[in-house]
Amino acid sequence: MNEVFEELRTALYSVWHRRWLALATAWAICLLGWLVVAMIPNTYEAKARIYVDTRDVLSDQLGIAGDGKQEIERVRQTLLSSVNLEKVITATKLGEGISERSQMDAAIADLAKKVKVESEQDNLFSITAEVGKGDLSDAENAVLARNVVQKLLDIFREEHISGNRAEISGAIADLNDQLEERKLELEAAEERRLSFEAQYPDLIGGSATLTTRVQQARTELRDIEADLAAAQSALAQMNSQISNTPRTIIGGPNAVGPQAALLQAQAQLAELRARGLTSQHPDVVSTTRQVEILTRQVAASGPGEVSGTPNPAYSSLIALRADRQAGVEALLARRAAIQSTLASLAASQATEPAVAAEANRISRDYDVLRTNYEKLLEDREKLRTRGDVEDETSQHRFDLVDPPVVPQNPAAPNRPLLLIGVLFVGLGAGAGLAYAVGVLRSSFSTSQRLEKSMGLPVIGSISLTLSDTAKALRRRRLKQFAGACAGLGGVLVILLAIEIISVGTIA
Repeated sequence: MNEVFEELRTALYSVWHRRWLALATAWAICLLGWLVVAMIPNTYEAKARIYVDTRDVLSDQLGIAGDGKQEIERVRQTLLSSVNLEKVITATKLGEGISERSQMDAAIADLAKKVKVESEQDNLFSITAEVGKGDLSDAENAVLARNVVQKLLDIFREEHISGNRAEISGAIADLNDQLEERKLELEAAEERRLSFEAQYPDLIGGSATLTTRVQQARTELRDIEADLAAAQSALAQMNSQISNTPRTIIGGPNAVGPQAALLQAQAQLAELRARGLTSQHPDVVSTTRQVEILTRQVAASGPGEVSGTPNPAYSSLIALRADRQAGVEALLARRAAIQSTLASLAASQATEPAVAAEANRISRDYDVLRTNYEKLLEDREKLRTRGDVEDETSQHRFDLVDPPVVPQNPAAPNRPLLLIGVLFVGLGAGAGLAYAVGVLRSSFSTSQRLEKSMGLPVIGSISLTLSDTAKALRRRRLKQFAGACAGLGGVLVILLAIEIISVGTIA
């Protein structure tokens, strides 16, 4: 540790002893370096952010779209192609003074290094351009950077819209070709299906449909039998009710026959006696005689002759019984038809398994072809609708999030940092030169270093004693050295101030 400290003391003494050489070297290097930094042209950066929907039209419609990575790469290559970069150079001040193809190729190569297209997240892209043309002012370079990015956006928008329309047209043409092929296949399948159904009507739809029809027929038969049992029970109850209901009602204003006349005569006789007439009264005698005559007539007519008013309840019951009998007969006929159908379907299942398998295949092929054909028709109509509103569609697929603006500050170089770095480089170079000169002159700054170098013991050392005049001269030279160092720092401060002011007034 002591040796390291000793070496450090020796180096510092050597540099300090030759401080004017170190300072002069620092001044020379700093002035030269600051001049070089001042001559570096400013580079201005403009940036824009866009959102691009990279879904492929046909792949999206057919449901075969990928993850979009290839489309992202395609967008980047579209913007940075040589053709697009040449358009940018021609349309901006970058193309001024270019008259030969070799110059244009060099300008394209240089611009390709300064333009970046990066994917930030999902389908969000950033376009960045750095411009620092030496024959233009800072304000013109700032505007030029914005114009380069704007021109790239314009080119991309134009090519995107036209390319999207061409893509839609090509997609519709492909769909039309596929539709024509599917149409022919569907027509052939439909002919096979109709021919098969005409030969085997029971197997329309395949064996799966046949099984379904059997199950449906059995379910319907069970329902019919349940309805038939309920209808027959209701008819039996109706017959029982009719047997207990009389056909006519004896008496009433509309009653007819001997019994009705007898009842009326008896009622009239009772009314006369109620009035207090005796049995010898002519009216009573006449009415009594009429009652006797009618009684003999009723006895002579016998019980089979019915007389009186027709019973409306009996008539209603007879009508209801007729309706229920008709319903029972209809259910019986329906049950017989379902049983016949079940027998026919069961026979088809049992006797023709190969035909049933063929029915399955024909029905399945027809359903698949029809579904594909309808899906292609739907996709084509969607694409046609999208083509009719192409402008709106393109707005959805291209969205400018952050438009390019004129940069207010240069992106490069970082002059304050470079100026400070030049100062440190100059100071380091001066100190290094002073130390190297001290090493080359083989002088010894301390007695220990002399003893170590010679290998002999050092008896003693003589201290330097200065007169008053020498001390005053020494102090004056130290002030001059400090002033020279302060001057170097002052120049740096002035340069930094000029840089800040110039950057603030660039726009």
